[in-house]
Amino acid sequence: MGLTRLLVRAAAARPRVLLVTTPGGTAVRLAAERELRCRDWPTAATPAGADLMLVAGPEYRERCQELGPALDRLWEDTPRPRVRLRAETAEDVAAALDTGRARLGATEHAHSGAGRTGRTHGQGGGFGRTHGQGGDSGRTHGQGGGSGRTRTAGGERRTSADGERRAPVGGDTDGGMEMPGGLPMAEVGEDRDGLALDRLHVSLGPFLADWPSGLIVHLLLQGDVVQRARLGGPCGGGTTEPFWARPWARAAEGEPVPLAEAARLRAAAHLDSLGRLLAVAGWPAEAVTARRIRDDLLERAPAEAVLPRALRLQRRVGRSRTLDRLTRGIGTLSTADARAAGVSGPAARAGGDVPARYRRWLADAVDDVRRLDGRALHGPTAPDPAALTDAAAPPVPTALLDPTAQESPRGRWDAERPPSVALAGLLPRLLEGTELAAARLVVAGLDPDPDELAAPTREFAGG
Repeated sequence: MGLTRLLVRAAAARPRVLLVTTPGGTAVRLAAERELRCRDWPTAATPAGADLMLVAGPEYRERCQELGPALDRLWEDTPRPRVRLRAETAEDVAAALDTGRARLGATEHAHSGAGRTGRTHGQGGGFGRTHGQGGDSGRTHGQGGGSGRTRTAGGERRTSADGERRAPVGGDTDGGMEMPGGLPMAEVGEDRDGLALDRLHVSLGPFLADWPSGLIVHLLLQGDVVQRARLGGPCGGGTTEPFWARPWARAAEGEPVPLAEAARLRAAAHLDSLGRLLAVAGWPAEAVTARRIRDDLLERAPAEAVLPRALRLQRRVGRSRTLDRLTRGIGTLSTADARAAGVSGPAARAGGDVPARYRRWLADAVDDVRRLDGRALHGPTAPDPAALTDAAAPPVPTALLDPTAQESPRGRWDAERPPSVALAGLLPRLLEGTELAAARLVVAGLDPDPDELAAPTREFAGG
């Protein structure tokens, strides 16, 4: 027992953290990523490798009840010793992490084998504002909507959180035999070549690593090919203002916003999207580089300190043949098709596949960094898809943001229908016919903003 206690305390010195972001929690996620990097604490991509589970973002249960079971399954799949934490604001992050490490290494915590102490503060899911360790059990990894089972005359049938019926388990279809782990039996149907292949329902989200928080993509697979795709989540009705679009939202309400402030946030947003794509593509070193530059921009670092690093990142990532070969031909979207679907911003101006879009992010980020010290005045504008920056424009330090002419990070800002709604609406079309291995690259290559999707209640088209 003494050796166990010693090992737990040693692990608590540098715990692995599973960062789970709720819809509307972008600011908290950014603070948590920065704090973890400063502490040199590793992050976990799955619950199996985590010691601490940090839920970052506003409370969601009243408006997004289907996320609760998914979080509970993540918690159930986290091995002991473990601690579940909560940070609703960026200011809560450091205190929550300190509390988690202290509880993880406590002697009584080691004796109890991660000490499940029940729910705190009366909240579902077993966590208080900054700490707590309860949690209801679930059966599987939390990468889809919540699921349950209902008895029918034909046997037991799995049902997702949004009421979608899955393949029957038991009953007449398989002779009353339940499949291992409660998984549904694959169905059979014709594929695009006319062959009869098994069809399987798979859901991605809502809490995958480097994934738009709260977004769920329901896939119908035959072999490793996506036959159909349908979107679910994030839940609407939130009151949190989209983090990356704050300057455009303020300017649309008549508040004077300096153009340099908007350019700084837009450049950081593009680097955030790039970091997520690079992490999904398996290039973590450059993903960290992109996120470091992003954080420096958010901390108001001067342009002369950021521009050389941004240019190096543009050269290294933009010229990478390996990354180009890995993502070439995936998620192809022409400018004409994007405009017809109501998409604006980098996705429309890039007019191509995933490599075209990440190179557009890099070019726009560099242009926006140059704009911080007045080297460029005109950025990407909504009316003209071919408009880029004009490096020869004279410096105008007092230039103000025009939300109708200057695009937000995801496109032309509209409070009634944010640009990420159109981006998310394209996902089913781009996913159908792709291989499952490329599905996450398609999503990361468009990167709809979960804050924009969660703000009002949205209806997604397609799928």
